[in-house]
Amino acid sequence: MFSPTRSNPPEWIRVKVPKHSKAEPLRQELNRLGIHTVCQSARCPNIGECFSRGTATFMILGETCTRKCGFCAIKTGRGEPVDPYEPLKIATMVSRLNLRHAVITSVTRDDLPDEGATQFAKTVRAIKSLCPNTTVEVLTPDFHARNELIALVLDSKPDIYNHNVETVPRLQKSVRPQASYERSLKVLEIVKELEPTMLTKSGLMVGLGETMDEVVQVLKDLKAVGCDIVTVGQYLQPTKWHLPVARYVTPEEFAEIERIGYELGFKHVFSGPFVRSSYLADIVFENSKPFLTGSDHIMAV
Repeated sequence: MFSPTRSNPPEWIRVKVPKHSKAEPLRQELNRLGIHTVCQSARCPNIGECFSRGTATFMILGETCTRKCGFCAIKTGRGEPVDPYEPLKIATMVSRLNLRHAVITSVTRDDLPDEGATQFAKTVRAIKSLCPNTTVEVLTPDFHARNELIALVLDSKPDIYNHNVETVPRLQKSVRPQASYERSLKVLEIVKELEPTMLTKSGLMVGLGETMDEVVQVLKDLKAVGCDIVTVGQYLQPTKWHLPVARYVTPEEFAEIERIGYELGFKHVFSGPFVRSSYLADIVFENSKPFLTGSDHIMAV
């Protein structure tokens, strides 16, 4: 079973903050180009570490989401105009950072006819054109599980297709009321149907009130739709207006989740207190590559 509820964060929930000077150059460059990152908009606890490494998860289609999830700090409202120059801006930034692996995500855009799928495809193609040696991971909304929109993104040839289930089925209505657990599974299933060799990835948060049995069932459900990579991390309340933390999962429990995930046959399992879906995504991708040739997994994270 999971650890009991705690009123204060335990000692392992402490973020090491790199020196401000190391992260500031990237922050300034992003601001200069008008590029959004989920690191900033979602108040990710790993922002200092990632910015200091010279990496970021780029967020396209503005910084206003048309959905309101109980865990997410991104603001909700009417979607912003789509920037036609955004794909080139992102590709330029990827080139300047000399990234070996780029992660592209977005706010949900239910207001757009294509829900933002075209902008995803344009951004992937721009990166592939300007930076042919860079691998690209897309972390997409659910697109209402529309085959034609998922196909649009896949046609741009990303290297990983990532879509998060976020939490266990029982908690979906409070965590992301405008989404659906079944729909998210369907997205991953459609990706494999359309592109069987595409690496797929999904993630969930723990500490929202789920049980270990529920987490294991999510892992089984993800494996059943062909998901290759799974990430599991501790939910941290971004503001007092968001869902509270029900409990803090111990490092030992995260290790147990990882063990179970590998037993179920995932290519890579990244499980820990500060793990997020796109955290250290370049290393997670490298650890998954041996499976493309049938080698054993390596634990470099």
